[in-house]
Amino acid sequence: MATQSSAAAVRLQCRSEKHTENTVGLAPGYVQCNLMVLPIEYAADFISLCERNPVPFALLATSRTTGDPHTLSDTRLIKAGAESAAGDSAVPLLDLRTDLPRYNVYSCGSLIDTPNNVKDYWTESHTAFIMGCSFSFDSELVAAGLPPRHVEAGCNVTMYTTTYKLHPAGIFTEGTMVVSMRPYKESDIPRVRAITGRFSRTHGEPVDWGWDALERLGIKDLEQPDFGDVVGVRRKEGEVPVFWGCGATPSLVIKLAGDKIKGHVITHIPGFSLLVDLKDDEV
Repeated sequence: MATQSSAAAVRLQCRSEKHTENTVGLAPGYVQCNLMVLPIEYAADFISLCERNPVPFALLATSRTTGDPHTLSDTRLIKAGAESAAGDSAVPLLDLRTDLPRYNVYSCGSLIDTPNNVKDYWTESHTAFIMGCSFSFDSELVAAGLPPRHVEAGCNVTMYTTTYKLHPAGIFTEGTMVVSMRPYKESDIPRVRAITGRFSRTHGEPVDWGWDALERLGIKDLEQPDFGDVVGVRRKEGEVPVFWGCGATPSLVIKLAGDKIKGHVITHIPGFSLLVDLKDDEV
């Protein structure tokens, strides 16, 4: 299990494969991010997709240089003064090939591997996209006395594929939004909306809530999520499902793009995020 003192410490724990599980609750207060790595020829289309669908595609940064896994376009995300558990200035502060617990690797839309590092797949033609993750506001909900159930349980958040169609961009013409779900009492929803609404770059406030939302979003069974773990909604206690845009959406789009993409595509596994040195209140 990774230490929880800082984002940099978590990255190094992942790099050495000492932490290979989900990142729920790790290094509270630091921003957690989703990852997409594509061959450079598809970068413009993906950026357009993010711009046209900003809630599930909350783009924070890209690779500074094609093929470089160590530097990002927004230097605030990885800070030179970040703690290094190795205590060695020669150790890079970031390596996108190793610093997540696990990865998904796709070829022609099919999942072909789920390794702990992607050194065998990363090439000089790959470029990365860093997107905000809703885990970033979980610590604020905890501080407000509204802890998400997956945080309390130490498991992954519950995620569902919806029928809400994405706006197309370039080769990315198919796909629907994936949402994460956190159960809350109806009386708590105004506070939950106010807290998470401050985090517009990590999915922001909920996209829908309540039992009627299942029909609007096309979710047939809460007990059968498409990603993550089941946490349950205590209906008899007045809880309802509350849904947020989710960073699992890009993986679905990649699957549907199929053989339109030549070369390997690398993503985070939903719930297995990249931690960066930016604090939640700085994003």
